[in-house]
Amino acid sequence: FEIIIFNKEEQEEENMATSKEFRVVGKDMVDYICDYVDTIEQRPPLAQVEPGYLQKLIPHEAPQKAESWEEIKKDIERVIMPGVTHWHSPHFHAYFPTGNSFPSILGDMLSDAISCIGFSWIASPACTELETVVMDWLGKMIKLPESFLAGEKGLGGGVIQGSASESTVVALLAAKMRVIRRHQETNPNLDQFDILPKLVAYTSDQSHSSVERASLIASVRMRQLATDDKHSLRGDTLLEAMKQDRARGLIPTFVSHTPLHSPLPFHCCRLTAPSCKDEDIWLHVDAAYAGSAFICPEYRSLLNGVEFASSFNFNPHKFMRVNFDLSAMWVKDKRDIVGAFHVDPVYLQHEHQGLVEDYRHWQIPLGRRFRSLKLWFVLRMFGVEKLQEHIRHQVKLAREFKALVMSDSRFTVEAEVILGLVCFRLKGTNQRNKDLLDRINKTGKIHMIGTQLKGRYILRFAVCAATTESRHVMYAWQVIKHCANDLLSDVDEFKEASLTNGENGTAEACISPD
Repeated sequence: FEIIIFNKEEQEEENMATSKEFRVVGKDMVDYICDYVDTIEQRPPLAQVEPGYLQKLIPHEAPQKAESWEEIKKDIERVIMPGVTHWHSPHFHAYFPTGNSFPSILGDMLSDAISCIGFSWIASPACTELETVVMDWLGKMIKLPESFLAGEKGLGGGVIQGSASESTVVALLAAKMRVIRRHQETNPNLDQFDILPKLVAYTSDQSHSSVERASLIASVRMRQLATDDKHSLRGDTLLEAMKQDRARGLIPTFVSHTPLHSPLPFHCCRLTAPSCKDEDIWLHVDAAYAGSAFICPEYRSLLNGVEFASSFNFNPHKFMRVNFDLSAMWVKDKRDIVGAFHVDPVYLQHEHQGLVEDYRHWQIPLGRRFRSLKLWFVLRMFGVEKLQEHIRHQVKLAREFKALVMSDSRFTVEAEVILGLVCFRLKGTNQRNKDLLDRINKTGKIHMIGTQLKGRYILRFAVCAATTESRHVMYAWQVIKHCANDLLSDVDEFKEASLTNGENGTAEACISPD
C-alpha cells in the first residue's frame, strides 16, 4: 500500500512537471505559429528542395534519450520549413484553397487534448452530439432541403468525413449495397457477388480523379460520359447510357459528377437530377470547393437541383476557414448508409443503441476524431457574416485576375469564372503553355498548376490564402506576364535563327510540339 501511495505521489509530481513545461513550450509554439503566419509572405510558396533532402539532415535512428524543446525548435526551421510548400502564402495559387484560421487551430488543440476515439455515442457523447448539431447548423446555413437534416426524428443527417474523396467512396458503397439488397429482396437466392458484376456507375469525362478511384475501391465499373460545351453531363446523355447498359443486362446504380476545371457541379446536377429521380438512381453531388459559397444568398441558386440527390457533400476545410480534415456529408436516408457499414460486435454495443447515432456506421474507419470542435469554434468565433465576407472577397479577387487576363490579347480565359478559380492559357500550342507554367514556377515567386480541358492544356489561377489581397493578384499577373514575354522572346529569336540558317518548317513546331 505504501509503495502504491509513493508511486501515485511520484506520478502526480511528474504530471505537474509535464503540464508546467507544456504551458511554457505551448506558449512558445503559439508564438512561433503566429510569427510563421505573419511572415509567410516572405517565404517561397513552393518548396525549393530535391527528393531525399530531409534524410540527410536528421539521424537514421530515433534518439535514445529525450531531447530538449530548444533543440527540436531549431530543427523546425533547419529541417522542416525548407521542405514545406506554403499553402497559406498569398503567392500560392495552385489546386484549391485549404482552410486555416486561429479558431480552427484552437478547436484542434482541444480535440487533441481530449483525444477521444468517438466511434459510438457512449465512447464520448459530446463528440457525437456536437457533430449532429453543427452539421444541422451548416446544412441550414446553405439552406439544404430539410430532408437532409437530422432534426428531431428525421431520416436524413450529416456526418463529418475526412475528405470529399472519402465522401464519394462512402456514397458509392451505400448505393451499391442498396441496389444489392433490393435485388435480393425480390430474389433471395441471389448472392451479392452474383449481382455485383452487373452494377454500373456514371460520371463525366471531366470529373475529378477521386470518382474513378471510388469505383476502384468499391469494385463497381464506372463509365465516363461525354460532356457538353460547358463541361457538364447532360440528362439525355445519361439516359441513353443507362438505356444501353440495361439492354446489356447491367444495373445502373450511381451517378456523380465532380468537375476538375470548374468549381461547380450544379450545371450537371440540374441537367441530370430529374433523370436520376425518374430512374431511381443514387445521385451524389460533390461541391467540395464551391459548397461554402452557398452560405451567400447570391450563390445559393447554384445549389438548385440538390433536392433530387441522395447525398451531398462539400469541404468547409477548403473555403470556410476550417483546417483540414473536415468534409461535410449529408444523406437523405441514413438507413442506406448505415445498412452498408453496419457491423456490431458485442464489445462496441451499449444500452442507448437505436436512440442515438453511432457514427462508426456512417464511415469506413472505426475510430474518429472530435473534428466537430473546430467547426463549432469557427462558426461561433467568425459568425456567418464574417465567413460570407471572406468568400465574397476571394471571388472579387478572382474577377480582378480575370480582368487582367482579358486585358492582354495574348491570353484567353478558358472557362466561366464563377468563384475563386480562373482557367486561362497563352494563345498557341499546349507545349507553349506547359513551358510558360514551368517558367512561372521556377521563379519561386508564385506557384500554380496546369491541367487538360478537352485536349487543351490550361493554367489554373486559384485564390487560395485568406490573406490574399489585390496587390498579390497584381504581383502574380506581373510574374506571369514577365515569363510570357521571355518565352515569346525566346521563340522569336529561335525563329529568326532558323530562318537565317535556312531551316525548313516553323521554328515553334520544332521546339514546341503540341
